Amino acid sequence: MIDQTLLEAVERIAREAGDAIMKVYARDFSVEEKEDKSPLTEADQAAHHVIVRGLQSLPVRLPILSEEDMEGFAGVDADGRYWLVDPLDGTKEFIKRNGEFTVNIALIENGVPVLGVVTAPALGTAYVAAEGVGAFKVEKDGQRHAIQVAGQPAEGSTWRVVGSRSHPSPDLVAWLDKLGEHEMLPMGSSLKLCLIAEGKADAYPRLGPTCLWDTGAAHAVVRYAGGRVETLEGEPLSYANPAEKLNPYFVVWGH
Repeated sequence: MIDQTLLEAVERIAREAGDAIMKVYARDFSVEEKEDKSPLTEADQAAHHVIVRGLQSLPVRLPILSEEDMEGFAGVDADGRYWLVDPLDGTKEFIKRNGEFTVNIALIENGVPVLGVVTAPALGTAYVAAEGVGAFKVEKDGQRHAIQVAGQPAEGSTWRVVGSRSHPSPDLVAWLDKLGEHEMLPMGSSLKLCLIAEGKADAYPRLGPTCLWDTGAAHAVVRYAGGRVETLEGEPLSYANPAEKLNPYFVVWGH
């Protein structure tokens, strides 16, 4: 089922969703508040509808779990597969208009992300990956090149650590003290994981709340670029129980 053709089809869907987002981004827009106090804009909804239509048009129909329609998710199929979607990851960055927001689409199979597409509509870039295909960055000019994690920093060197722009964590200071010499690289949305995947950062500790759809697509990119996304106990981050929705604390490693 997974091949270059499917990956390219999902990338097209994500880019179409990005176009819908940018139409809202270019003008004034209202901001609502969800029950969990997180922000919601009309761009989130517009992108959601584009993605659902696109995924439903693919040859193989699978259940879709989207942040913007959790109630519509019917559960995984008989083979443990489902689409995991965040139509607009980094809504706070979208509202700030700093460009660091993404469209995330992942294919999950038996709890593992086996395909992931992350597009950054305002930046014009994308990260795509799939089992048997590899991991790639698509530049603004359309050039596509394979990406790979940097590997573990040499002993005594400075760790490049990605941090969130909008979600600082008090637990992070203690974790960084144990890590040793480091420099912080602030970044929004799932682009944090993508920095690890392309070798521009070494670690991303997330000691705060996230949901499955925040990480699934970029997790696939990191995975096929040679990196790891693990819980604090060293177990691979799993998507096998979508009813849970929340991720445990985790760390992304570029080696």
